[in-house]
Amino acid sequence: MVMKDDDPRLLPPLSMLRCFEAAAREGTFSRAAEQLGLTQSGVSRQIAHLEDWLGTALFERHGRRVALNPVGRAYLGEVSAALGLIRSGTRRLIAPHDHGVTLATLPGFGMRWLAPRLPALSAIHPDLMVSMIARTDLFDFAAEDFDAAIHVGPPDWPPGASGELLVHERLFAEVMVPVIAPSLAAKLGLAAPRDLLDAPLLALAAQPDAWGRWFAADGLELASGPPRQRFSQFLMLAQAAVAGAGAALLPRFLVEGELAAGQLEMPFDRPLEGTRAYFLVHPRRKARDPDLTRFRAWLLGEARTGQA
Repeated sequence: MVMKDDDPRLLPPLSMLRCFEAAAREGTFSRAAEQLGLTQSGVSRQIAHLEDWLGTALFERHGRRVALNPVGRAYLGEVSAALGLIRSGTRRLIAPHDHGVTLATLPGFGMRWLAPRLPALSAIHPDLMVSMIARTDLFDFAAEDFDAAIHVGPPDWPPGASGELLVHERLFAEVMVPVIAPSLAAKLGLAAPRDLLDAPLLALAAQPDAWGRWFAADGLELASGPPRQRFSQFLMLAQAAVAGAGAALLPRFLVEGELAAGQLEMPFDRPLEGTRAYFLVHPRRKARDPDLTRFRAWLLGEARTGQA
């Protein structure tokens, strides 16, 4: 049977699609109901009606939990992208002056690299509003109201429950330099990289082997193994180094202020290029968004010419 694109049977009611998307995201009808302000039985009925409408099951039921079957996963990818476009279009219509780019950013990157550059963006695009929200977790773009995010690591942001296609645009590699408080450096009498073997070493929890790789470049080995003091974020690591707790490997752009103020010094100009890079990540459906297009072009230009 051939169906025309304007056949009303091809457009299920929006209430069914919203319940379907929420249940797929939350994994239970009860949590989906909480998100939508409905009852559990109401969500269950809407999804049953949708399955009847489509003539196929979308979920596998496991007690109170539900999981998408292969048909449901494929359908969710299409539905989530469409609902995202509806949300974006409605937001522009209702609040045209409130739109712009809503960016999830790593705290350190946002504070130390991006925020100081925003006046330059405003000079080029005075009407472009950028809202930065600190996030360190990997979230589902289909479930949250973000246009893009800053990610560090390999290009591995997961597509989420919707299977939404994501674009990773490389900004620059993560390059770290050794830093230490001047008082601790004087106490240790640092003259060569091997002298740092006697220093308390601080590390990022996600990169416990960074110091080992830094010393290995000089043919040295950490006899004591990886550093015992580890931090979940670079900014905490930087503050510990300023306090004299030990030496740290940090991206230079994160500690430019501390280096300029003399709170930290770089005892050896031996940068370590890590295995990670910074990326701008956004859903493919956002690629033609005019505000994101302008922000993306500016950001990529800054990354090429202004990385630290």
